[in-house]
Amino acid sequence: MKKLVATMHVPGRLTVLAALMAGLSAPAMAVSPDLVISQLYGAGGNAGTTFFTHDYIEIFNRGNATVTAEGWSVQYGSATSTGAWSGKSTLPTFTVEPGQYVLIQQQSGGSGQPTLPTPLIAPASGFNMSASNGKVALVRDSATLSGATPTGDNIADLVGFGTANGAEGSRAPAMSASLALFRAKGGCGDSDDNSMDFATGAPAPRTSASARNACGPTVPQAKPIVPVCPAGMAVEQGKPAAVLLSASDEDSIVNGAVIASGGVPGISLGSLTAATANGASASVNLQASAALVSGSYPLVIRFTNNDGQEATCPVNVSVSGAATIPQIQGAGAASPFANVSVSTEGVVTHKVSNGYFIQDANGDGDPATSDGLFVFTGSAPLVAVGDLVRVKGTIIEYKPTGALRTYTEMKDVTATSVLGTGNSVTPANIVFEPGIDLARYEAMLVNITNALTVNQTSYLGARGELTLSVGRRETPTNRYRPGTPEALALAAANAGNELVLDDSWFITPPPATPPCADVVACSGIPYLGQDGTVRAGDTVTNLLGVVDFGAIGGGGAAFKIQPAAAPSFTRSNPRLAAPEIPVGNMKVASANVLNFFTTFLDGADAWGRTGQGCKVGSTTRASNCRGADNMAEFVRQRDKIVSELKAIDADVVGLMEIQNNDDIAVDYLVRQLNAAIGFETYAYVPKPATTGTDAIRVAMIYKPAKVALAGGALSDGDAVNNRPPMAQTFKAANGAAFSVIVNHLKSKAGCGSGANGDLGDGQGCNNGSRVLQATRLANYFIPHVIASAGDPDVLVIGDMNAHGFEDPIHLLNQAGLVNELERFVRPAGIPYSYVFDGASGYLDHALASASLDAQVVGATEWHTNADEPTVIDYNTDAKSAAAQALFKNDAFRSSDHDPVVVALNLAPTYADVTSAFREQRSGLSVDRLANRFSATITLTNTSGAAITGPVHLVLTGLTDGVTLENKSGVVGNEPYVSVNNATIQAGEKITLKVVFSNPARRGIGFVSKILSGSL
Repeated sequence: MKKLVATMHVPGRLTVLAALMAGLSAPAMAVSPDLVISQLYGAGGNAGTTFFTHDYIEIFNRGNATVTAEGWSVQYGSATSTGAWSGKSTLPTFTVEPGQYVLIQQQSGGSGQPTLPTPLIAPASGFNMSASNGKVALVRDSATLSGATPTGDNIADLVGFGTANGAEGSRAPAMSASLALFRAKGGCGDSDDNSMDFATGAPAPRTSASARNACGPTVPQAKPIVPVCPAGMAVEQGKPAAVLLSASDEDSIVNGAVIASGGVPGISLGSLTAATANGASASVNLQASAALVSGSYPLVIRFTNNDGQEATCPVNVSVSGAATIPQIQGAGAASPFANVSVSTEGVVTHKVSNGYFIQDANGDGDPATSDGLFVFTGSAPLVAVGDLVRVKGTIIEYKPTGALRTYTEMKDVTATSVLGTGNSVTPANIVFEPGIDLARYEAMLVNITNALTVNQTSYLGARGELTLSVGRRETPTNRYRPGTPEALALAAANAGNELVLDDSWFITPPPATPPCADVVACSGIPYLGQDGTVRAGDTVTNLLGVVDFGAIGGGGAAFKIQPAAAPSFTRSNPRLAAPEIPVGNMKVASANVLNFFTTFLDGADAWGRTGQGCKVGSTTRASNCRGADNMAEFVRQRDKIVSELKAIDADVVGLMEIQNNDDIAVDYLVRQLNAAIGFETYAYVPKPATTGTDAIRVAMIYKPAKVALAGGALSDGDAVNNRPPMAQTFKAANGAAFSVIVNHLKSKAGCGSGANGDLGDGQGCNNGSRVLQATRLANYFIPHVIASAGDPDVLVIGDMNAHGFEDPIHLLNQAGLVNELERFVRPAGIPYSYVFDGASGYLDHALASASLDAQVVGATEWHTNADEPTVIDYNTDAKSAAAQALFKNDAFRSSDHDPVVVALNLAPTYADVTSAFREQRSGLSVDRLANRFSATITLTNTSGAAITGPVHLVLTGLTDGVTLENKSGVVGNEPYVSVNNATIQAGEKITLKVVFSNPARRGIGFVSKILSGSL
């Protein structure tokens, strides 16, 4: 796990101190004479609720006089906020009569539920409340509140609920998706204690039109007892200790105190010094005897007064002493010694950058209790592996951000003694299987006896981590429809099938100190092979190390292994020099070029100009640019992308994430690609009328020698498309026409609201927008492209930002498009083009119309990028010079997406019928004035059968410098003349004229080829 600096590990003493300070300063709130908060609901519009679209706050006048509120506000603070509160709505002037309610609408978490009843106040600026825990205040002005429990005459009412760190008295219960908070007696109850005044119930907002609820005369409420107790009492074993507790009551005398629960022999209360008057403090000592054994003893103290009231406070008595490591770990989820100072002994098994692991060499034989413990030192430890140490410190349950469990460790070490050296611990041999309970091996030395598969390399350079699993994990919605039992089962299986191989550093791996063996060794990046990479899909054996738990790259936390010996890697997923795909007569590819911009973030551009910018909407500035920061990064990026496109060698390539600067960026890329090939192989498809207002767009390049453009490019600039799809119809040398549509649907990052929120079904953010884009594509753009082309053959490619069985792809499949990756790749394994969170799936697609599907002979992903570590990409950000030197001018890690390649065997639209005809040519006649030469050619059908037209005479190998002036068109690079006859019968003759321009007056020569069909 990521052992952070000591200031990040303070759930012990600092928590105790904070609680003590809070208890000492807890203010007494005043009973509200008139306006109070009478109802709260914070799950409006959230997934899982069927009640209302918006959060709301209900106000009630419990007094006897009309109140006009001018300049008031309602404000919201999170459950843990101690600074300025995060939400504030300034209210318009409103008047509330006695017994009348006022409903105030706040923000929405989504849509699909009923709207709130009217009339209501909808402030110009609302806020989202937590559905469960937080604080809401009704304030007589609009100054922003601050602090856990703000006080003052401006606070008309305050409600803290759930786990809030502030409230009137004790906190009210937590709310939920189906529960609101209601003030007692329809709003009339106000004891100045939220826990007594509020209860939960089904949301039922009331408005100013609701029936009045007259409270009658306002009766003064009894004030509560306010105890002042520390959260904990630390005791050293063998020594007595005491701590002072106190309590007061504004309108009564505190005169009693007992241990209400948790009492044990050796812990008692001394004699109570009762309060001498109303509002005075009573005090009593909580006493611990020297006979207490080490451990943690949670107590509850109850104070009482002369009015029969009572109040309680918790105090945890922790006794430090000696314990074995298995005793410290315990059999439960948390240590029985949590927050207790304790001494223990163990053999040092492994050191990391800010601590070390110790283990009881013999153990206790109980599989439920781990024999290992991590000792956090905060800096490089001074002990050595093999030392037998006695160490004393505080046991804590460390919970990394995003973790669902804690990790037992020792911190705040006060004493360390080396009792011996040269000791060893026998590692526990384990088979890592999905669902294994690694908690039983927490901090222990283990030897994993089975081979594991690398599933993610993204955080190798930044954190020295590789994600390992049994086999390759697949994104659930890549194989199953979202929300199905199968998808949920796969998600659960994935969650239990993860082990992160770390490198014992909890910072970016530092470079090696020269001299070192080679560039890879100098980089300091662990686990790279001699070829400078380690790939997802490779296998790992010889995993000997300690089991750790902590934060991981990308967020969350996981079990880790800190290696005590170098693991062994096998290149089970080798690099391929080029995509492997069946041979057809046409190859189409899709490539995400990861923000290929010819304008850089430093304001320079590919031609050396400065002061440049990128256009987004109506703004043009350097900060709008993406991709390369400067020329040095750009050259690295450019060379990798050119290497990838050159190796793919497709006839048509759809590009995503290229700068939206007319055709400037794509023209530059084509020029660089042709230079690398050595001749003018590629051209770009001129941009369509609409390319959108985003900084990036889609584009297409093609080989003019293989295909010709049939008409101009089309796009769909409808508002639903943040990046309009682009379509182009091509004509192959055999006459076949087909259309390619390149797409880049809305990203999964940056959640919107409602249907565009993360609904927890595995489809991520913005699925609603992607569904609308796919619907538009299916219902409008594809039919429009087919109608414009006059041909039904369509291939839809691109980064759809949706996995194989998510809603947008399912919708397109239902519309008749065939998923070529499922057809050709799935039978051999997982189709994937992207790795996220240690799972593989494909966001990049090839979907064919039914007519084109019959002509697809293969489809594949070329795994140049997704499997590779980001540390070898073009970026230099946050990389040492030694890590930057890992860069190679090749295709690997040119992007974060793998390209998709499709092989087509397009059916020809014409046939060669040359052998069916006898040809007779006349002599040339010359028009010397116009410098034209003409002749007639007679073709006789000698095949004995009718030849279906139209028929075309193609002049192949026409003399250089001679032009066929009356050509009907060009097929390949050869001119042809069409014969208008629909059908040429057996024996029938047709005569046509050919006219040549021959400025150099050369001898005119050519070979005739006769074709039938559509060219």
